[in-house]
Amino acid sequence: MTPVHTTPSAASGTRTDAFEIVPGDAAAGLVLVADHASNHIPADLADLGLPRSEFARHIAYDIGVEPLTRELAVRLGAPAVLTRFSRLIIDPNRGDDDPTLVMRLSDGAVVPGNARLDAAGRDARIERFWRPYDAALTATIDAAFAAGRPPILFSLHSFTPIWRGVPRPWHCGVLWDADPRLPEFLLARLRADPALVVGDNEPYDGALEGDTMYRHGTRRGLVHAILEVRQDLIGDAVGVVAWADRLEPILHEAMARADFAEPRLFGSRCGPVTSA
Repeated sequence: MTPVHTTPSAASGTRTDAFEIVPGDAAAGLVLVADHASNHIPADLADLGLPRSEFARHIAYDIGVEPLTRELAVRLGAPAVLTRFSRLIIDPNRGDDDPTLVMRLSDGAVVPGNARLDAAGRDARIERFWRPYDAALTATIDAAFAAGRPPILFSLHSFTPIWRGVPRPWHCGVLWDADPRLPEFLLARLRADPALVVGDNEPYDGALEGDTMYRHGTRRGLVHAILEVRQDLIGDAVGVVAWADRLEPILHEAMARADFAEPRLFGSRCGPVTSA
């Protein structure tokens, strides 16, 4: 399992306190997204008053997602945008007006550093972490458009194998809102493997107004989907390589499809959408 408070190794891409862009071909037809890649807390936030052991849990980050995203970026030659801060500071996969943007309680853990955070403190975190990450993703997508290839957005997350004492049967799940193009493709390819139990909008529903895919996929009409992988399957290097081996040919096939490079607005199950 990834050590507590990991900091991504140096790379030739752009790195700030809020995000890292792993370089890739802007015209590749794909942008990889990792909203919850890191469990890092800057020193001035004093671990949000939590024991350091809490940052090894899923409440702090999506276990296994950072190495899997990096591996796929290298194999596919595609850019990737990763966070460099824990979701306990602020959740970049929420709209900036979402009441769960800063969690005061997460899976039984009270977060002291968030419990009395006022509006000014919340706004400061938005400006320091949420907005720079969001802008980095916008810039990466814009670069793909400038290169002549509107990209597929493929967002990687992971989920706990057991939730509130109940084992989850899925090895992975494809999350999506109203655009069926990439989700249906992914579901068909993944379900062709008889060893996998693949969820369709499981263990979560992919329709969430204001989340990353809503802001950058739904509103821009880009082909997009979230893949949730069960954390115990990518918690070590062997699992990461196995899932990269599985996903690499699927994503190569998706990148080669001309119809996946055609922006199209499908709307949202959350309600009316105004294009970005």
